[in-house]
Amino acid sequence: MIRPARSEYEPYYGRYIDLVPEGNVVDLLAAQRDKILRLGRTLTEDQGNYRYAPGKWSLKEVLGHVMDAERVFVFRALAFSRNDPQEIPGMEQDDYARAANYGDRPLREILEEYNALRDSTVHFFRSLSDDMLTRTGIASGFRFSVRSILFIVAGHELHHFRIIREKYLN
Repeated sequence: MIRPARSEYEPYYGRYIDLVPEGNVVDLLAAQRDKILRLGRTLTEDQGNYRYAPGKWSLKEVLGHVMDAERVFVFRALAFSRNDPQEIPGMEQDDYARAANYGDRPLREILEEYNALRDSTVHFFRSLSDDMLTRTGIASGFRFSVRSILFIVAGHELHHFRIIREKYLN
């Protein structure tokens, strides 16, 4: 798949897109799911509740954030792929995290939800034609292509998986 041009997304998201290696990005999404689930099966509930510093999200909350962001990104991709002309508002991640209950839920349950969500995301992106991937729309005041959102979903998870490895599992 062709990488999105810088003109296909708001510059902030380049930090995620640049993390995505060459190759089939949808296959990468499936591989990420498998990696997270393998890791998750080795973690205890205490590890899921661990915060590496005061005020930081727990590991379960990080996973919840990844899921919430994926849902928002995929909704944007759905709307844009269907030529919806409406602008989509932004997402304030800290507000979402405060309003969620990921820290109160069992890690096993969060991983089951993550598996279902990622499975749905993989199926959705596999269903898109080349034309649909190049369609665009406005979210958070910026124009994005559907293709750029696919790369953002993959790169956002790569970013947070690196943080999990560096801050939560050492």
